[in-house]
This record gives sequence, structure tokens and C-alpha cells, in this order.
Amino acid sequence: MTQPFTKLPTTPNPATSPASAASSKSPPPLVTFVFLLTLCILGFYTVHHPHPSDRTLSPRNPQTALETFLSSSSNYTVSSYLRALTLHPHLAGTKPSLDTIRYVQSHFEQLNFQTRTVKYKTLLSYPVHASVLAHFSNGTVVSLHLTEKGISGDALSDVVQPYHAYAPSGSVYGKVVFVNYGREEDYHALETAGVNVSGCIVIARKGSYLSRSGVIFLAQTKGALGVLLYAEGDELRGGGVERGTVMRGVGDPLSPGWAGVEGGESLDLEDNEVLKRFPKIPSLPLSFENAQIILGSLGGGMVPQFWDDPGRVNGGRVGPGPTMVNLTYQGEKKVATIQNIFAVIKGLEEPDRYVLLGNHRDAWTYGAVDPNSGTAALLDIARRYALLMRLGWSPRRTIIFCSWDAEEFGMIGSTEWVEENLVNLGAKAVAYLNVDCAVQGPGFFVGTTPQLDNLLIEVTKMVKDPESEGRTIYEQWAAPNGVVNIQRLSGVDSDFVSFVQHAGVPSVDIYYGRDFPVYHTAFDSYTWMINNADPLFQRHVAVTGVWGLLALRLADDSILPFNYLSYADQLQEHKDILSNLLDGSISLDPLTAATKKLTSAAEEIEAEAKRLREQEIRGKVAVLKMRSLNDRLMLAERGFLDIDGLQGKRWFKHLVYGPPGNYESKLSFFPGIADAISQSTKLSRRDGRALIQHEIWRVARGIERAASALKGALLT
Repeated sequence: MTQPFTKLPTTPNPATSPASAASSKSPPPLVTFVFLLTLCILGFYTVHHPHPSDRTLSPRNPQTALETFLSSSSNYTVSSYLRALTLHPHLAGTKPSLDTIRYVQSHFEQLNFQTRTVKYKTLLSYPVHASVLAHFSNGTVVSLHLTEKGISGDALSDVVQPYHAYAPSGSVYGKVVFVNYGREEDYHALETAGVNVSGCIVIARKGSYLSRSGVIFLAQTKGALGVLLYAEGDELRGGGVERGTVMRGVGDPLSPGWAGVEGGESLDLEDNEVLKRFPKIPSLPLSFENAQIILGSLGGGMVPQFWDDPGRVNGGRVGPGPTMVNLTYQGEKKVATIQNIFAVIKGLEEPDRYVLLGNHRDAWTYGAVDPNSGTAALLDIARRYALLMRLGWSPRRTIIFCSWDAEEFGMIGSTEWVEENLVNLGAKAVAYLNVDCAVQGPGFFVGTTPQLDNLLIEVTKMVKDPESEGRTIYEQWAAPNGVVNIQRLSGVDSDFVSFVQHAGVPSVDIYYGRDFPVYHTAFDSYTWMINNADPLFQRHVAVTGVWGLLALRLADDSILPFNYLSYADQLQEHKDILSNLLDGSISLDPLTAATKKLTSAAEEIEAEAKRLREQEIRGKVAVLKMRSLNDRLMLAERGFLDIDGLQGKRWFKHLVYGPPGNYESKLSFFPGIADAISQSTKLSRRDGRALIQHEIWRVARGIERAASALKGALLT
């Protein structure tokens, strides 16, 4: 059993901690005792009696390694890791985060993995002071309590106060206007009703339409003086406040496109490239209760009818005023040291081919869900791989565990590392497997690049479902209609971004549940996890199983389990959806022809892989041919990258999956085409069609590059 190796601070006072406040109804003491006793017994058995004493593994017996990995699961062990990781907050760049760094590093070292820490100097942002004074029409003035409180009503002194990272310092005073989700259509509805937000402070509710930074930047363009942003949800009504970054883009703002290494180039804080990533107006997050105090006091016009469920939001009025608000925020942007931790299991036969498992470690508060449910799973995979190694197993390819720092500020740790290692990743990275908020609640969710679809399905057929007796994850996942829903990785919301959208590395993102109500609040605690998301840690075990098996297959299969026929099918579906959005004046023939080339190349490489597997079974292994085939399978994803990047977002290179510039876009793929469609509305018909057609050709050329990579021969 892997014990906690670094002594962490004691548990926060249960009378005042969010672990207590997260749920007003805790399990009965007897139930809790039985649960913990059961986990202890299971954990003891798993750790001390994982297998029959005479069991050994051959370095080249992948199937036995898969079975042994599954049989060594332990919900007790995962729960102990999570408990240790969440004893105190660990915001990136702060002193308390060092304890968590040492804990993760010590775990890898105790397993005898090659372990190292890579440091970067990056610009982070912290609060100094914040206040919101509400001036009501009856002459009263109320100072809103901006800190979260425990069950006793006391403020939580060890948790950073709610704030927006990279928001500018400032103090503004003005009438309040409610802008719903802060979308373009919301402002248009207000303008139609004669409401002008210029010179006002807007209050918005956070939704899935716009990112936090998107809400702030759009309000800025409308002339707002400042923004108050609140989240909805039953748990948040207990006083939780959602923190988060409002910086545009990803990575260190002082080193855009290159790594923030010690002694390296760093832009000045006043450089235009830096300033354009930060909003110019102050903003603060509010609790649901504080938002209601302001919203319920507004006058003015009625809420537009198309705003969903307006009666639940407030009294039905949008302002402006008569309530006035004085919003004051003072923050500090400072260069801090962040630390990524890596643990390496060197490959036996292909040590220069890398399978990477990544999870960020930093959290706004205690981080039981975000991100340490994933960190606990990562540590448990490492424990189980170490067991396999003691039994004689070694992977064919090198496996690297990646513990990222400063993800919450904008995927900074992973982005800096990818930028520093871009050439080697492009030449040698097999795949990146990401888990962030591993367990948020019920339901299995996954996003992948399409060549990994089939592998994912195969793996989920091997892992027991945590939510139904006698079923696998796949059976439960596909239960409604026999079809699984695999998402794509176009979002900018976790550490897969740099790998897929900048480096072109095949990737996966796995999690249970979504939209958990204590997101980025002090209520994201160990107690909330065991009371709500995963009382018996069965979902943790399931995520660990899928994540670990994916890595084992990618590290051990003699021929990489990629299927580009799935990619070609997905591209065909994307083209059909695009066709329904465009009129016949724009030709999609380039996409059709390019996808046919990819299909042909995928069929050829599948046939080649089948022949090589047959030769392997007969003992006639063509090592060089197998290596060549694997290289082509690995490198094909890079073909979808364009050196010029997306228009206006050059850092994002992937032409199939990436963020569209317009949140209203109906396309969650082909981001360059999506942007061209949005921009065409501001151009002449001729110029608009030409812009869209050019982007279609760009995507077609990317698909052809991927097909050419699969074929492996130069066009002569």
C-alpha cells in the first residue's frame, strides 16, 4: 500500500470548513463507520494480497497485464489519496501548494519511478481587496459579504476570497442593469427595449453560452463600467461563490507561444500582446444570494420574454437602477514559480515513443472534484503500474505521468511544457490521456480525437460500471439507444488543449458527471465528494480503470490501436452538417475529395496492420515495418495542423478541432470555417463566399496531409 509520504496540515475545523457546510445532512455515524471499516478491509486485502504469491508477468504479455491491472483496483486507496490531497487549499503559486507538490512527487519517488520537477516563471493573479456596496432607493446602503462561510457562519480564513484572476484593479460606481447571460442577443433585446448599459454596472448569470472572460469582454465593448457575475445551483445558494480566470487564451501571458523558462524571453506587463488578453473593466463573482439582493431591487423594464424562466431569476425587472452599486477590486499580478511533476516508466522496446497521462494538481480551494479526483486516480494508476513492474511487466513504449500546475489560471503549466517540447512531442508522442474533474456525479462522458473511438469502446467493455450491477461501462453508456456519445475536443477547458489544438497529438478526456454545483467554490471538499458525487469511490475506480487500460493498450500493443476509418466517417458527418448550413454557391467538393483520400489511406493501413499482426502470430515479426506503420498512425494527426493557425488565433493550429471565435456558431468543428461564416455577414456576398471557400480549402489540405502521412510515401 502506498502511504501518504509527506505530512500535510491537519484537517480544517469541521465547524467552519466547507466540508461541513457542503451538506447540512451528513451520513449517520454508524453508516460512516461501517463504510470506512469496509474500505479499510478492502484496502488491506488489495494492498497486501493483490495476487497469488506465485504470479509473475512476462514483459510481453499485455493481456495478462490488463487483467492484473483491473484486479488490483482499490476504492480505499483512491479515497485515501483524495483525502490527503484535499486537507487544505492549494492555489497555484502559493505556499500551501508546495505541500501538495511534495505529496505527489514523493508518491512517484516511493514507487521508484524516474521523477523530476520542471519549473516555469509565469504571470499569476491574486486578490488584495474587494468590496461591493449596494445603494438602494430608500437610502440604505448594504455592504455585501463576499467571502464564503462555513456552517457556523464564520468566514473561511484558509480559502482565497472569491475573485476573477487577471481582472484589473479599479473602483466604479453606477446603476445596475441585469443582462441575463451577457450574450449578444441579450444586449440586443435590452437595446430594443430602450435599455443602454453604457456607464452602468451589469450583473449577469453564468451559463454555458459564453466563457467567463467572454462575458466580461463583451460587457466591456458595450460600455459597461464593471461586471458582477453569479452562478446558479442549489448548492451555490448556500453561499458558494465561483472563482475563475478572465484571461483570454491559454498559457503564460508574458511568453505567448514559447515557454516561460528561467532566463528566457518575457514580455513587459504593459506590452500590447499582454494587455489585450486582460479585460479593462473590473469584475467580481457573487453568490446567488447576494445577486438576488441586487436583482430583487431593480426597477425599469420587464425581463424579455425569451429569457428562460425570468421569474425565478428576480422580480422580473432589468433596470437600470434605481439601485446603485460601488464595485471595488484591487488585485496583484505577479510573476510566480509553478511546478510540473513528471514520473517516467521507460519503454523496453520503443523508449522514444511516449504515452502521456495528465492531470492538473492546482485548485482554487480544496479541489476534491476539480482536479484532485483526477489526481487521486493518477496516483492509483501509478501504484498499480508499479505492482505490474514488480511482477515482471515492462511497457513496450515509455509512459509518462504528468502533474500540471496553474491550469486554473489558463492551462498554464501544460501549455508552457508543450511549447518547450513541441518538436519532440511532434516526432515522438503517441497520445495524451487527460483526466481533470474525474468524478463530478453520475454518467460516463468522454471526448476524443476520432482515431481513438474504437479503442475507447473496447476498453469500456472491460470495466465494470459503477452505477449498475452486472454491466460494463459500455453497456450502461450505450443503454438508451445502443449508440455511445463521444464528444470532440474543440473546447478550451482543460489540459488537452495544447496537445490537440497546438501540437496535434491524439488525445482523450474522461470524466464522470458534469456541471457539478460546487464548481470553483470552497464547498468542493472531500466531504462533498463522499456525501454527493461518489460515496463509495466506485466511480473513481471506474475512471481509473478506463484511463489506465487506455494507456496500457497504447503503450503495449505492438501495432498502435488507432483507426482512421473512424476519423474519415466523422469528417464525412461534419461535412454533411456543414452542407446544411451553406447554400449551393459554396463548393464542398474539396472536403469530399480529401475525405475520400483519407478513407482510402485508412483502408490501406488497416489491411497492412492486419497482415503484420498475422505475421506476428506466426513468429515472423517485421520489426522495421511495424515501426514504420506505427509512425504513420502516430503522425497522421499532425496533418490537421496549419502552420498559420486560425485567423486571429494563430496559436490554435488544428483545422478540425478548435475554438470558434463566435460562441453563437452552429459548428463545433472546422473552427476556421465557422469563423469565416460569422465574418462573412459583415462582407459583400462575393468576399464572404471567397473567405468561406478559402477556409474549406485549408481544411481539405489538412485532411490530405493526414492521408499522405498514413500512406507514408512522398508524392513524386
